[in-house]
Amino acid sequence: MTTPTTTTTTGSDQTAFGAEDFTTGEGLRALLNRLCESGEDAWVHDPVARKLMEFAADKYAALARKHKLDTWEAATAAFDAMQYRSTREANDPWAIITHAVRITCVYEERAQGLLCSVHQARRAHVSAFHDPERFCDRDTPLADYHPAFHTTDPHDDPGEPADSEELRSGQACRSATSAAEDAMVLLGLLGWPADLARASVEHVCGALMKSGSRQAAAEALRRDRHVRALLDLPRRSWNVLLKALLGNPDPAYRATSAGRGVLLRLLVGETLDVLLRDDDLILALALAAPVGRGGE
Repeated sequence: MTTPTTTTTTGSDQTAFGAEDFTTGEGLRALLNRLCESGEDAWVHDPVARKLMEFAADKYAALARKHKLDTWEAATAAFDAMQYRSTREANDPWAIITHAVRITCVYEERAQGLLCSVHQARRAHVSAFHDPERFCDRDTPLADYHPAFHTTDPHDDPGEPADSEELRSGQACRSATSAAEDAMVLLGLLGWPADLARASVEHVCGALMKSGSRQAAAEALRRDRHVRALLDLPRRSWNVLLKALLGNPDPAYRATSAGRGVLLRLLVGETLDVLLRDDDLILALALAAPVGRGGE
C-alpha cells in the first residue's frame, strides 16, 4: 500500500505563484515586473493583480472624494501609472503612482468644471479660465459688477482718472462757485425750497472737496444719517439729490450725463437751459422735492 505524501509550500514557492507583498515598494516592483513579463492577459486573470487594484482603490478613495470623483476613477489613474517602465524602475513605485493619481484627479476635476476634456484641462491656457457660471447663480446680476459688461468713455486717458481730466477742462469754462449757484437755481425751479437747496448743495460740495472723488463723496453722504437729519430730508429725496448732483457711480454710466451729475456738467460748460431739457433729470428732481420737509 502506498502512503500518500503531503506537499508543503515554502515562501519562495508562494512568491513564484504571485504572493508578492505589493503594499511595499519592492513587493510592488516585483509584481509589476511579473505582470509585465506575463503579457496583457495577466492583469485579467492574475488574482494578485485583482487584489492590487482593490488595494489601490481603497488607498486613493479619500483623494478621489477630495476632488469630487468616483473611487474607481482614481484607481484607473493608478492602473495607468503602473503600466509605465519608469514606475517599475523608480526608487519608490508607490510614490510615483500617488503623484500620478493626484495630478490626474486635479485635472479631472478642472475638466468637469470647465466642461472640457482632461487633455484640454491639462493645458495652461485652458486651465487658467474659471468655471462657467449661470447668470442666475448669483444674487447680484453679473452685469452690475463684472468689468466685461462695463463701458467707458473711449476718449478717457487710461493712465489718468476721468474725473480729474474733466474737472481740469471744466475749470476753463466755469468756476465751482457759479456751478454750485446754478445747481441751487435748478433745484429752486423744480420746487425745492431755496434755503434747503442752498444748504444741500453747499454740504455736497464740501464733502466733495474733502473726499476728492464723486464716488467717495456720494457713498459717504449716502451713509451719513446725521446730515440728512440736519437738513430734514426724507431718505428718498436725499438719495435722488445725491445721484443728481454727483452722478451715478456705476462705471457703466461714466460717459453719460447721468454718470457725470449736475455739478460736473455745469463745470464742463453745460448751461441751465441744457439741463432743463434733460427730461429724466428734471422729472427725478421734481418728484423728489420735499413737500412736508421730513419723514421717510
